[in-house]
Amino acid sequence: MESRRADRTTEMETFLAVACAGSLSGAARELGLTPSAVSRLVTRIEQRLGVRLVVRTTRNLRLTREGEDYALAARRILPDLNQTETALADRARPKGVVRISAGLAHGRLSIVPLIPAFLSRYPDINVDLQLSDEIADVEAGHVDVAIRFGPLPDSLLSARRLGETGRSVVASPEYLKTHGYPETPEQLNRFNCMDFSFKRIEPGWPFLVNGERLMLPVSGNVQANNGETLVQLALAGMGITRMGNFHIDAELASGRLVTLLDEFNPGDTEAIHAVFIGGTNMPARVRVFIDYLVEKFDA
Repeated sequence: MESRRADRTTEMETFLAVACAGSLSGAARELGLTPSAVSRLVTRIEQRLGVRLVVRTTRNLRLTREGEDYALAARRILPDLNQTETALADRARPKGVVRISAGLAHGRLSIVPLIPAFLSRYPDINVDLQLSDEIADVEAGHVDVAIRFGPLPDSLLSARRLGETGRSVVASPEYLKTHGYPETPEQLNRFNCMDFSFKRIEPGWPFLVNGERLMLPVSGNVQANNGETLVQLALAGMGITRMGNFHIDAELASGRLVTLLDEFNPGDTEAIHAVFIGGTNMPARVRVFIDYLVEKFDA
């Protein structure tokens, strides 16, 4: 049965080459066959179907009505067959480039260490890893997968939850020794508060005051488009910032940074998601990378 299907595919490809070339010799040159071999394949199709597909003369070749119908069917069927086979092969052995966007710190600390084992598992996949705290446009096709923190805006994108992290307001002991400690969130307006320069879904810093969650605007003389820069500036005693705990755990443990306003911390956690364009046409290389992320973050 498999041999018969393969023979019919070869016949259909050969006949379509004849129809496109307009001659047996032209099709033979394209296929790397002899004209007699092409002629035998066309004859075999005609004998199996019981109809004449081509009319041959000493000078030219033309398709019959049945031949035109058969060529039209071949043009439709062969690309679908090739596409299906490619998709199935891609599932079995994913290949191609996966473009990933992640924040500088989280990417460096949590994503980069996962890449070697992923590439070992899928040797035909290449990774294009872009680390930046600016928001990459997944819908526009700039990247295949983006790691996002916090609430997700409404969109047509799909998302898989990877985990969550808390956030804390921090500063260096040196900065606090010079400028004092804020005792309430409202007092932050007296301090240099360093924040991200790009637009966030929740503007400002959230606090819990008298049981009510407040979003407090902050300002300072420094903004940056990535968390690593803000942490470095906080370590240098430039001001106060608010960071995901995963980003500053080592600095807090060493005492190089200290938390502030803990009693007003809303205990909010930021969910961590992988976002991507889903659907039945999602490339296998993207699907296996997302599955790999979920596997490793759940471990």
